[in-house]
Amino acid sequence: MSAAYDVENFNRDLVRHGLIIPSSVKGAYGRGAVFEDILRRVDGLLMRVSAAEQPQEMTFPPILPRALIEKLGYLDNFPHLAGSIHSFMGSDSRARELSAMVNAAERWETLLDPTEVMLAPAACYPVYPNFSGLLPQGGRLVTVLGWVFRHEPSDEPTRLLSFRMREFIRAGRAQEVKAWRDDWLERGLQLFRGLGLAAHSDLAADPFFGRPGKMMAAQQLDQRLKFEILVPVISAQQPTAVGSFNWHQEHFSSKFGFRNADESPAHSACMGVGLERATLALIKAHGFDPGQWPGSVRAQLWT
Repeated sequence: MSAAYDVENFNRDLVRHGLIIPSSVKGAYGRGAVFEDILRRVDGLLMRVSAAEQPQEMTFPPILPRALIEKLGYLDNFPHLAGSIHSFMGSDSRARELSAMVNAAERWETLLDPTEVMLAPAACYPVYPNFSGLLPQGGRLVTVLGWVFRHEPSDEPTRLLSFRMREFIRAGRAQEVKAWRDDWLERGLQLFRGLGLAAHSDLAADPFFGRPGKMMAAQQLDQRLKFEILVPVISAQQPTAVGSFNWHQEHFSSKFGFRNADESPAHSACMGVGLERATLALIKAHGFDPGQWPGSVRAQLWT
C-alpha cells in the first residue's frame, strides 16, 4: 500500500474496489461485503481479547429517549453533533399540504414535530441508567456494539454521520476504574501495533461547543481524563483516532445514582473502538485486498 496520503484518491479507490458504496450525502456511504467482513473480524478480535474479563453484553437500538439526551447534558455541550428525530403528526389536510410542498420542491420540515427519541451519539449512553443503585462487589463491566450518529458531514472516508462503536463500560471504585482504563489503553496499543498499524496514544479532549467548551476541553486535558489511539489513515500529520479511553470520574454516577457496594461514590470509565475507522486503517496500511495482507495480520483476524 502506498504511504502517500490523498483523501480523494483513497476514497475513489475504496469505491473502485467495492469496499464502500457512495451515496448522495457526505458521510453516509454504504459498506461492501469485504469491508463488512474486515469490520466484523476486528470486532471479533476485540471480544476475544476481552473474554477473560467476562463483560456483560447489552444491545440497544440506535436511538435514545430525548429525556435521556437532555439529562446527560449532551445538548449543552455538543448541540452541533446532535441528531433529533421528527415525524409527521398532523391531520389529513396537513398531510396534503406536506405532499404539495414536497412535490413543489419547497421546504416541508416545519410540518414535522419532534418525537420522544433522538439518534444515539454514543453507544455507551444507554448503559449508565442500568447501573442505578448499589453496584455488586467489584463493580460492573458491560460491553455494547452500537450504531451512533454525529452530525459531521465530510468527504473524508474516516468521518461518518453514522458508524459503529464497540464499547466497554466499567463502573466501580475510582482507582480500580482508572487502572482499568489505563490498562486498556496499553492493551489497545499492543493490539493495533500487532495488526501492523503505526499506532500511538495521546491526550485528547471531546469536541465541546463554543467558548465555554474550550474551557471544558482544557480541564479534560489537565485532568488527563481522555486518551486516544491514533493511526495515520488520511494524514501523517493529523492521524485518525481509532480508539478512545475515557475516565468519567463521578459524572455519570451522580446523574444516575449508582454507588459502590459499600455506598461510596462510584466512578465510571469507557473505552471504545470506531470499527469503520479501524477497518480503514487496516486497508490503508495493508491494501485493498485482505487476501494479500501479511500472514501475521490475517492469522489474528481470520482465525
